[in-house]
Amino acid sequence: MDNTMTQRVIFLDYLRVVACMMVILVHACEPFYLGGEGTYIANAYDAFWVTIVDSALRCAVPLFIMTSSYLLFPLKTETSCFFRRRFTRVVIPLAVWSVLYAIVPMWGSGSQVDAVANLKNLLLNFNMHSGHLWFVYMLLGVYIAMPIFSPWVEKLTKKGEQIFLAAWAFTTLVPFLNQIAIFLYGRAEIYGVANWNEFGTLYYISGFMGYVVAAHYIRKYVDWSWKKTLAVAIPMWIVGYAVAATWFWCQIPTTYPVNQPIDLAVLMEQSWRFCSASIALTAIALFLIFKKINCSGWLYNNIVAPISKASYGIYLMHMFVLVAVFSYVSSLGIATPWVMFVSTIVTFTICAIISVIISKLPGGKYIV
Repeated sequence: MDNTMTQRVIFLDYLRVVACMMVILVHACEPFYLGGEGTYIANAYDAFWVTIVDSALRCAVPLFIMTSSYLLFPLKTETSCFFRRRFTRVVIPLAVWSVLYAIVPMWGSGSQVDAVANLKNLLLNFNMHSGHLWFVYMLLGVYIAMPIFSPWVEKLTKKGEQIFLAAWAFTTLVPFLNQIAIFLYGRAEIYGVANWNEFGTLYYISGFMGYVVAAHYIRKYVDWSWKKTLAVAIPMWIVGYAVAATWFWCQIPTTYPVNQPIDLAVLMEQSWRFCSASIALTAIALFLIFKKINCSGWLYNNIVAPISKASYGIYLMHMFVLVAVFSYVSSLGIATPWVMFVSTIVTFTICAIISVIISKLPGGKYIV
C-alpha cells in the first residue's frame, strides 16, 4: 500500500462511502411521503417502507460531522491555514454547484427554472432544487466554531468531556420536550424560549457541536474489543431506531391516501431530527462499529478509498442525477422498496464515476 493510503484512517473511508449512499437513499424515500399539499402518502404499503427504511438512514448527516471531526478536531494547524483549506475544499465547490442548481433545469422534475430569482436567493440561502446543500451551510458553521472549541477540548479532562456530552445528550430530547410543551401549553417553548427569544437554556450546548466532541471523545478514550463494541453499540442502535420508527409511524393517519399540509410531515419527522436522541443513538452506535473496521485490501485501495475521496462531489451533484433516475425507475411499475434501492444504487454509481473523473482533472478540486 502506498504512502497516501497508509496515512488515511481506513474506517473513515468506509464510513464516508456508506453515509453518502445513505443520504441518497433518504432522498429516494422522500417522494413516497412528500408531495401533494406537502405531505402525501399513497397507501399503507408506502408508509410502511418509508418508516422501515428511512428511520435507519437519518444518522448519515451526524456521521459526516463525526467523520470530519475525527480528523480535524482539535485543530492541528493555524486557524488561518485551517480556514484557507476549508474554503478551497468546501466553499468553492458549494458556490459552483449552487449556481448550477439555480440555472440548470432538472430532467424528470417537471418544474421550470427561474434563474434570475434563484440566483437572487443565493445571496442569503440555498434554492428549492438544492435543498440538500443545507448540510454544507451547517458544516461551515461547525468549521467556524472548531478553532474556538479546540483550545477548550485540549485542556478538558475525560470527566469534563463526559459532563459536556451528558448535558448535550439531554438537549437531544428537545424535539420530544417541545411536543410535550405543545400538549401542555399549546406552544413549543421550553426553558426560556419564547416567541421573542429563541436562545433558551439549552441553546448553547445543543446542536451539531455535540457530535464534534463525541467524535473526539471516541478517538481519544474509546478503544474497545469487538465484543464490547457490539455489546454497547447494538442495543444503542436498536433503541434509537425503535424510537425513530415508532414515532414516525404513529403520526401517520390511518386513512389513505394521506394528503395534508407540510406540517404533518414536520411532525412525523420529529424523531428524525439530526440532533434528536433517536438519531444520536443510531449515529454513535454505527460510528463505534465502523471504528473497528480496518480492511485495506484490493477493494479498499481500488474502490472504497477513491470513492471516499470523491464523496463530497457525489453529495453535491447527486440530486441532478437522482431526480432523473427516480423518474425513470418509478415508471417501471416495480415495488416501492425496489424503486428506493435501485434508484439509489444507480444514482450513487453514476455520481461516483463522474466525481472520480472530475477529481482527476486539472482544477477538479474546485468542483468536487
